Amino acid sequence: MTVYAYVDGPLGEMLLVGQLAEGGRAVLRSLSLPGQKGAVEVEDGWTLAPEAFAEAARQLGEYFAGRRDRFDLPLAGDTGTEFQRRVWRALEEIPYGTTVSYGEIARRVGSAGAGVRAVGTAIGRNPLLVVRPCHRVVGADGNLRGYAAGLDRKERLLGLEGALV
Repeated sequence: MTVYAYVDGPLGEMLLVGQLAEGGRAVLRSLSLPGQKGAVEVEDGWTLAPEAFAEAARQLGEYFAGRRDRFDLPLAGDTGTEFQRRVWRALEEIPYGTTVSYGEIARRVGSAGAGVRAVGTAIGRNPLLVVRPCHRVVGADGNLRGYAAGLDRKERLLGLEGALV
């Protein structure tokens, strides 16, 4: 069963979508921000279930308050192509408060050189903004590049993490 909830945060009202698991907790499939390119929209047949996302809401609140530097949530792993999943796993390995370049992610997934553009496309399709930290990926020159929810939000997230110099 697909469930969803809205969670308020400093970047706007986040839409969390997932599958209901045993114990009534949601396995998170998507986290979208208002105005995000490619944002998920609630579909007919989905069930509003804020209680299923109580743990996700708690952890997001701690993150935005500066009291959490990683998420410990069940994530759905069945979306995206094999290449996208490799890129997304690489994103999950970027430590809090640091940034890496798109080229470095391409190197980590074995797609250096011309693969940088494909890596950027895969990152742009990350369905779990904030939780899967695509905001920690910057241009080779250290400048902020691309973020589906807007560069202003990317800058705010990196500022929160102390990653901006």
